[in-house]
Amino acid sequence: MQGILDIYNDAIINTKAVYQYETHTLAMRLEWFEDKLKKDIPVWVAEVDGSIAGFASYGPFRAWQAYKYTIEHSVYVHPNFRRRGIAKILLQQLINEVRQKPIHTIIAGIDADNAGSISLHQQFGFEETAHFKQVGYKFGKWLDLKFFQLILQNSFQPNED
Repeated sequence: MQGILDIYNDAIINTKAVYQYETHTLAMRLEWFEDKLKKDIPVWVAEVDGSIAGFASYGPFRAWQAYKYTIEHSVYVHPNFRRRGIAKILLQQLINEVRQKPIHTIIAGIDADNAGSISLHQQFGFEETAHFKQVGYKFGKWLDLKFFQLILQNSFQPNED
């Protein structure tokens, strides 16, 4: 779990991938992981030579009932392993597995300046659906957030239960 924590905290400290200021503790990451287990939500981990190189997971897009077929996902890669295709492998695995579930739409919230992540998601068919201007403030500047969406062509019968 320490490897996942290190990657996430690096994203908080050094990137605009997470619009947060304060790093997480190991207890917070363990609670996050236990919540994923309880809700049967996978966490994919990429390992290279015994080191955790990246991880991916998802959660609900919004808490309201009618959003139950939509998820928002995250993919994080350790700075020492970026630009090696790790994010692509993790995202592919996530999409493949989610296609087997009653999920209709995957949402990605991406900082508008993150050309690498935007390109990655477009390679998988994600389309830009929203551009929120100046919704975050970090590193002394206003940040724009873009939403990308992938509508899955899977077969399940939705309901309003």
